[in-house]
Amino acid sequence: MIQEKKKKIREELLKKLKDHKEDERLKKSFKIAKKLFSLKEFLKAKTVLFYLSTDGEVDTLRMIKDALKQGKRVAVPVVQWARREMFPSVVRDLEKELKTGPYGIRHPKEEYIRPIPLEHIDLVVLPGLAFDEAGNRLGRGMGYYDRFLSRLPKDTPTVGLAFDFQLIRDFPPLEPHDFAVSIVLFA
Repeated sequence: MIQEKKKKIREELLKKLKDHKEDERLKKSFKIAKKLFSLKEFLKAKTVLFYLSTDGEVDTLRMIKDALKQGKRVAVPVVQWARREMFPSVVRDLEKELKTGPYGIRHPKEEYIRPIPLEHIDLVVLPGLAFDEAGNRLGRGMGYYDRFLSRLPKDTPTVGLAFDFQLIRDFPPLEPHDFAVSIVLFA
């Protein structure tokens, strides 16, 4: 029953993301970026792990470029499909160092993979299809971020980025493998 509810929410929100007008997406992404860049957790962070946005998600590419300009060390996920895991890798130049991989998800080219220990990450910025006000998160169902968050030091702040329609009230019950985020930013 929980899985059916999650599936229904995923289908609804994937459609809304697909139908979201591009100019609206970019405007809201800009507002969300302003909120992120003013957070004390972001201001304090030396190293930030950002997701690489895809499929109508909150745009993180501009955020990454701005964070690099501010002198932040930026990491992005590298997915190990066979192991169903991901690890963080430092990125310095988005244009030169990234390629598009499975499911249209960008990731570093082999020669630019620079793994970084989880303990060196000061803030994690992650996607979700749905969030509630308590920070509970529903992802795309593959579990990559939940498995990653389970290995992250417990005191590392996590920030979920979403559009206003991705905040839902009737959130499905949590399962043992589900991880919430510390903060949800939306516009």
